[in-house]
Amino acid sequence: MERRTLIKGMAAAIPSFWLSRALGSHYIFSEQHLGESIAKGPFKPTWDSLQNYQTPEWYRNAKFGMWAHWGPQCQPEAGDWYARGMYLEGSRQYKYHLQKYGHPSKFGFKDVIHEWKAEKWDPEELVALYKSVGAQYFVAMANHHDNFDLYNSKYQKNWNATKIGPQKDLIGGWAKAAKKQGLPFGVSIHASHAWSWYEVAQRSDKSGPYAGVPYDGNLTKADGKGTWWEGLDPQELYAQNHPLSENSHDNGRIHKQWNWGNGVAQPTKAYIEKFFNRTIDLINQYEPDLLYFDDSQLPMWPVSDAGLRIAAHLYNKSIKDYGQLRAVINGKILDEDQRKAMVWDIERGQSNNIEPLPWQTDTCIGGWHYERGIYDRNGYKSAKTVIQTLVDVVSKNGNLLLNIPVRGDGSIDEKERKIVEEIGRWINANSESVFGTRPWKIFGEGPAQQAAAALTAQGFNEGKGKPFTSEDIRFVTKGEALYATALGWPENGKLLIKTLAKGSANYPQEITRVEWVANKQQLSFERTGDGLVVSLPDIKPEDSFANVVKIV
Repeated sequence: MERRTLIKGMAAAIPSFWLSRALGSHYIFSEQHLGESIAKGPFKPTWDSLQNYQTPEWYRNAKFGMWAHWGPQCQPEAGDWYARGMYLEGSRQYKYHLQKYGHPSKFGFKDVIHEWKAEKWDPEELVALYKSVGAQYFVAMANHHDNFDLYNSKYQKNWNATKIGPQKDLIGGWAKAAKKQGLPFGVSIHASHAWSWYEVAQRSDKSGPYAGVPYDGNLTKADGKGTWWEGLDPQELYAQNHPLSENSHDNGRIHKQWNWGNGVAQPTKAYIEKFFNRTIDLINQYEPDLLYFDDSQLPMWPVSDAGLRIAAHLYNKSIKDYGQLRAVINGKILDEDQRKAMVWDIERGQSNNIEPLPWQTDTCIGGWHYERGIYDRNGYKSAKTVIQTLVDVVSKNGNLLLNIPVRGDGSIDEKERKIVEEIGRWINANSESVFGTRPWKIFGEGPAQQAAAALTAQGFNEGKGKPFTSEDIRFVTKGEALYATALGWPENGKLLIKTLAKGSANYPQEITRVEWVANKQQLSFERTGDGLVVSLPDIKPEDSFANVVKIV
């Protein structure tokens, strides 16, 4: 025992990583580390090696996934980034926290976690619901920037959902439910940025009765005597035993430092390796088919190759387990080469072109974390908006990952459920025009695209263009069929598809049949020099915001 301890101590003293070479703007790291190791296989932890990745067919065919972006920040029902906003003096969430819980020097986010019980959580019912409305894969949040693991975490062993709060293995429950429904299972991982994101917990009020009293992000294990958290170290959660980043008191600075640049406090080797080990442990325990990283490129890049090692491990493990590569990794703000190594994710937005490689948009019908105010003001996205987004995204070679905010107790509210069911009604009637399709020669026609907004940072261009109308049509193909979806109902009941005009270079062959996809009804049509004119059904359908015809 003494010899092993000595060897372990000597190994810990070895520098964790060093720069071995630079290639353009890409840094390649060589690393020695303890703990989890990466699976052996063809993929190495370098961008060059990972660019041999090929997106699996199951994911390309899936098109539509559902996401439970759910954790302890849903407990207050006060919106996204609550565990940061509650420490921003004077902010809406800070004021809410004072009223509901008390001052953050006395009742911090660790205490919010303690109150969270998830008493109405029924993963089998929710995943079955999502499968019934057309979801082809399911993703659950494994941790957020709040640094709290929602599974039986070997490396975040004290601050995880099996020990504090619900005292349940949430990822285990979601994974079991997804497997029961035959759905590929994914996890989203956001915790790499807790290092700087939580810096606000080191602050204190500048005015008022608590001016100068430090928030609980400064607490240590020794401060817990006589409290519910006696014996626990808050620094294992908050990770704030470090100097502040440059301009840390500028609340918006975090966004400019997301890529571990622009003066951010550099994470320690121990912090990086703990994140690496937590993530490998998560993969090995729950065997997800998909990892979603809320990072620029991969976690810790470019200050460490930890994210590259995680990616290589997942890909190699997938090949070992299945005999082929089934795994998917989503990451943001990727250059063209990085998009070859993983699947590009666009947050709350979509590409304006057919992308040569599969991609994904992730969006939500409300806030990322549950917010009661959105419910109260009927602020959820409609089924119409979701379906029109899905049709547009699929026409451009993308998938849609949709979050339905989950309440702190583990349930979704009745307004959300109604929207989910409305989404399902359209998808189940028109599924053949979505699943297993591929982009056509062009993605569509119509005025909305002419006013489309450009992407900003990781996305954020949804809802910024013109509303869709019946003139906005999106195309996809499957086999010999061409599917055209009009994103509105023409007033005269005649759908004009200009791209399919007589003599069209994009569709020179004859058109023999046009079918209303929802009920297989054959429709009368005429092909003129102005376009293909299709007479739609006499009765306008309830879901007239997306009208699909099959052309052969």
